[in-house]
Amino acid sequence: MTSTKTWYSFFISLITLVAYAQKKEVTVKTHQLTESIYMLEGRGGNIAVSVGGNGVFMIDSQFAAITPKIMAAIKQLSEKDITFLANTHHHGDHTGGNENIAKTGAHVIAHDNVYKRIKANSKQSEEYLPVITFNDKLNLHINNEPVLIFHAEKGHTDGDSMLYFTKSNVLHTGDLYFNGRYPYIDLKSGGSVNGYIEAVKKGLILLDGESKIIPGHGAISNKAEYESFLTMLQTLKPMC
Repeated sequence: MTSTKTWYSFFISLITLVAYAQKKEVTVKTHQLTESIYMLEGRGGNIAVSVGGNGVFMIDSQFAAITPKIMAAIKQLSEKDITFLANTHHHGDHTGGNENIAKTGAHVIAHDNVYKRIKANSKQSEEYLPVITFNDKLNLHINNEPVLIFHAEKGHTDGDSMLYFTKSNVLHTGDLYFNGRYPYIDLKSGGSVNGYIEAVKKGLILLDGESKIIPGHGAISNKAEYESFLTMLQTLKPMC
């Protein structure tokens, strides 16, 4: 009779093989939004990349295991180094590659609460930590474009930021917008339904008919789809 230990070993081996296969299957896809702004899809939150004379500005880093594929995709866009990496919030599918990217010399930017939550996670090393933090908003001037980084209080988490490329008219929402699906609100990390709705409204102020939106998850979007997402949230709120 097959022992429990043997079955357990077989199960662990199977899980390891599946995880390895999934890792190999990840393909990083590049989408160009403007002459200098790109979106990368892989596994985890959508990445934004700005390329230009000041180097590469990156938003979110997905998981550590696929950093080599992400770096390879970025090298197809620019031979310059990654100067800054901004995190939209602390979740691992957006910050998992922080350590790898920081080791290349990039400076990590995030809201104060992102720093606190990463710092409190004993499983993450110091290399994950942002070296530049802010409370309300931050202006970054890079690649001949002012980028507005602003905090949305108690939305998806308590440390969410949106980033707006002012000349390119591109908004990266992080997980304050899930295109084509229902949102996830992390109540244990300070998120709230009311705060989420207010955050979406805050982003809407910046948009016009020509705006392009990089959501936390889902395809590249626009103002009309974003407004539909807001309507859905407001409709479902009384049921919460």
